[in-house]
Amino acid sequence: MYAVCVTFKIHPGQMQDFLPLVIANARTSRAEEAGCQMFDVCVHDDEVFLYEIYDDRDAFELHLASAHFKTFDASVAHMIAAKDVALFDEVIR
Repeated sequence: MYAVCVTFKIHPGQMQDFLPLVIANARTSRAEEAGCQMFDVCVHDDEVFLYEIYDDRDAFELHLASAHFKTFDASVAHMIAAKDVALFDEVIR
């Protein structure tokens, strides 16, 4: 398995617009991407944390290439003050 952790800091006043888009992206990823095993969206104040589990790196690359991700990414770019991505090639359960 392959884990992806993303932390977004959202610009003031943008959270109400950002949340529906990130939630839709997560739901579409789980529903349409066979290699997406988990996609959680966590919120605290002006931060959004994503915890994503994929079968492997290739499945994550397919996610990044998907039309729904590209649309999400372009739609929210102006809402994001900061973004941090951490990738983990081993998940131990």
